[in-house]
Amino acid sequence: MRQRVITAVIALAIFIPILLAGGIWLEIAAAALAVVGIFEIYIMRKRIIVSMDFVITVLGTLAVAVPMNFYKGWLPDSFTRLDVFYVFAVLLLIITVLSKNKFNFEDVGVSVVSMIYIGTGFHYLASVRNSDGGLGLLMFALIVVWSTDIFAYTFGRKIGKHKLWPAISPNKTWEGTIGGVVSALVLSGIYMYFVPQQYSMISMLLIAFVLSVFGQMGDLIESAYKRYYKVKDSGNILPGHGGILDRFDSMLIVLPLLHIFGLV
Repeated sequence: MRQRVITAVIALAIFIPILLAGGIWLEIAAAALAVVGIFEIYIMRKRIIVSMDFVITVLGTLAVAVPMNFYKGWLPDSFTRLDVFYVFAVLLLIITVLSKNKFNFEDVGVSVVSMIYIGTGFHYLASVRNSDGGLGLLMFALIVVWSTDIFAYTFGRKIGKHKLWPAISPNKTWEGTIGGVVSALVLSGIYMYFVPQQYSMISMLLIAFVLSVFGQMGDLIESAYKRYYKVKDSGNILPGHGGILDRFDSMLIVLPLLHIFGLV
């Protein structure tokens, strides 16, 4: 517990000023976190880090994670983020030939999904914050995710009896899941009373409900691939907390949804 608290204090002391500053500092931090996320995927899969496929996967992830204005001036105006991503996906397919299938088609699939999943999530970490009114919107998302996480754990420990998905995450319960969602609605509602958002309270509460549910799904997704790769944590960069993917599992799903709902 002491180690967890120390790590949390240090991480927040670094993260909060960057979050408040926003701009290019957060874009750099988000890109760096995305690279660490890919590193953790490779470590879990016991893949070689010093390899061409790792380098291409990292570059493809960065292509998704960085803002579009990064490309202006050194790529044709007709290029889109999808075009850039496509180039890296094709390069991974070429490696299957050059490596004689030591890096195979299934490996390409994992790398491509990782580039989209991790790159998109961290892209919207910076994109949400740097949008108009972005700090308030990001705080809304953090309140939903953190309150869901904290109270799902609390309710699950106190009154949880019915397992949610024991094959994937044995400790999660339906009582905890419902308690987390209800708590997220209450706390986000209180927050929005003092910090109004661009939609009506009812609309934002409906969005908070969806974010809470999908945030817990993000947690289950990470539990699923950790169980598949037979690891306890995605990494150990955060002593007592695991890896970057352990800490951002819900946010990687929730942040892109803010864009889908037209909030960014």
